Amino acid sequence: MKFKGIIIASALLIAFSACSQTGVEKLKLNSGIDSLSYAIGVLNQVNADRSELDLNPMLMAKGMLDTKEGKGIMNEAAANGYLAVFMRNLQEEKSLEQFRDVSEAGVAFMKENKEKEGVITTESGLQYKVILMGDGPKPTLQDEVSVHYTGTLIDGSKFDSSYDGGEPAQFPVQGVIPGWTEGLQLMPVGSKFMFYVPSELGYGSQGAGGLIKPFAALIFEVELLEIIPD
Repeated sequence: MKFKGIIIASALLIAFSACSQTGVEKLKLNSGIDSLSYAIGVLNQVNADRSELDLNPMLMAKGMLDTKEGKGIMNEAAANGYLAVFMRNLQEEKSLEQFRDVSEAGVAFMKENKEKEGVITTESGLQYKVILMGDGPKPTLQDEVSVHYTGTLIDGSKFDSSYDGGEPAQFPVQGVIPGWTEGLQLMPVGSKFMFYVPSELGYGSQGAGGLIKPFAALIFEVELLEIIPD
């Protein structure tokens, strides 16, 4: 059953709750959609347009009734959290379907690249290769660093480079994509590494700008110049 008619069905269930309450109480949450339906009832969002979802009007009514009686399976905070996660995952699924070719190309690249000489794969899935190993200290999560870098897509297309601007970039180690945050902490000052970043350690399902599509794997040449003093 689609969203059309849910408002009417829920209203009827509530109006006749004295007669139907026993049946409603026996309902269980057996799927993600069941839990979503219940959460929407808890939040009393039955007027929201969610026409793409096959919601369960009985469980929406149960959510409303349980909340009214103060005995809900979810409280309002839990319902809000569930709704936010569900809708985010739904959007990611839609994005993945749209950019499936990009995702599959990235996965294939990372699988092939890990077998190349000199490429090291970390537990997270980040791949890196040492071009030049420096002898300075390694940055920590609390540090700010100065780097030169060039970023390319897996087809070799450049999307960004600090060299083009003539000045190194400065940023906190925690202020960049996860692949960089991890990779920078592996580099002594004076090093130059290649980072091969899977999408989940890069820009994920969002992408960045017009050049980095969702689910894209990325390549960076990174030169760690210094740790910025406090």
